[in-house]
Amino acid sequence: METIQKIALVFTIIGAINWGLVGILDLDLVATLFGDMTMLTRIVYGLVGICGLINIGILFSHIEQK
Repeated sequence: METIQKIALVFTIIGAINWGLVGILDLDLVATLFGDMTMLTRIVYGLVGICGLINIGILFSHIEQK
């Protein structure tokens, strides 16, 4: 499970960087690279969202260790 969480964390970081660029520079890097709301763009957004949900477990992992 640790490997899946690390991969999910990478996608979550990519999503965070993309949102940072949207907020600061009004630049959606995913849409710029793959097109505006193309199937590939939607897949990337979907993966980032799923990975964010997977990483919720990291927030509560210290509770389980006690």
